[in-house]
Amino acid sequence: MKKYLFFICIILSVYICGADPLPLNNIILPTGFKMEIFYYPVPGARSLAIGKNGTIFAGTRKNEIYAIVDSDNNFKGDELYTIAKGLNMPNGVAFFHDSLYVAEVHRIIRFDHIEDQLENPPAPVIINDAFPTDKHHGWKFIAFGPDNKIYIPVGAPCNVCEKKDKRYASITRMNPDGSGFEIFASGVRNTVGFDWHPLTGELWFTDNGRDMMGENIPPDELNRAWKSGLHFGFPYLHGKSYYDPDYTTVNRDITLPEIELGPHVAALGMRFYSGTMFPEEYKNRIFIAEHGSWNKIVPIGYRITIVQLKDNKAMSYNVFAEGWLKNGSSWGRPVDLLFLKDGSMLISDDKANVIYRIYYEGKR
Repeated sequence: MKKYLFFICIILSVYICGADPLPLNNIILPTGFKMEIFYYPVPGARSLAIGKNGTIFAGTRKNEIYAIVDSDNNFKGDELYTIAKGLNMPNGVAFFHDSLYVAEVHRIIRFDHIEDQLENPPAPVIINDAFPTDKHHGWKFIAFGPDNKIYIPVGAPCNVCEKKDKRYASITRMNPDGSGFEIFASGVRNTVGFDWHPLTGELWFTDNGRDMMGENIPPDELNRAWKSGLHFGFPYLHGKSYYDPDYTTVNRDITLPEIELGPHVAALGMRFYSGTMFPEEYKNRIFIAEHGSWNKIVPIGYRITIVQLKDNKAMSYNVFAEGWLKNGSSWGRPVDLLFLKDGSMLISDDKANVIYRIYYEGKR
């Protein structure tokens, strides 16, 4: 009962006073950037996708999928709809040809013509229900590539291991109807975010490093897959130089990360910036949502970082937004990023149960 009264009080305070229910004043941003709440609450908000009509879809690691509508086009959500309940950790969402694709642990489903049926969503169509059922790293980020195929990672069902089933620790892809399934990349421990370079069309993705190897090793990774069939090191090699103590025999060519990220930062969602709102220097940079460490004595992450590229190579890795972590404890955990048509950025947060919006109003 106290829990429900708490949320009622928060909602009433926002409605009556117009106050933000979360401490956004703690967030430190570059000069000229501002943050506001796009919609609150969105329980367990994780992966984000945008529909043809501008509907924002949010997956969760709980059992529900949500849709948020900005009915007056002021870049703030006005109404939240529940698209489905009772699903199996439906983390991943992607929009393609009027349909919402959802990734559960064991299957991919599709809701057709969903933006016309938000109040009464249709029953989902099962696209592929043959994925492994392991819940350890079983939640999935999904997205459609330039080849119109849907890309689906299958995380390692462990901290560190090597399985005979080659689907584990990989990024797979298939046609929108579920046909043509294949493994695109291997040696990927657990990616929960990827995007394609706006100019080259190459796939870039984050990958979470293994645990229990050290307080400050190994690093998380930002990788580039310029073609299919590459192996990115797991479980043999972590980062660029940290060989696993339990898997010392490397019998394959390994593609090294483009850049090493912070250790245990839990780098999840990542997107290239191709909008026009932010200053020109942000064009084609990579924004990364770092969910934050869970097993580090001194916590790290809980922030948005940015990677600058030059000649298609990662050159720098810096903090863009921080303040969710203070004095060793966090009030929020960024998960995914998405850019709206005006060029502003949405950020999901599954701890604060919110979707933020960052926009730029400084001098160009």
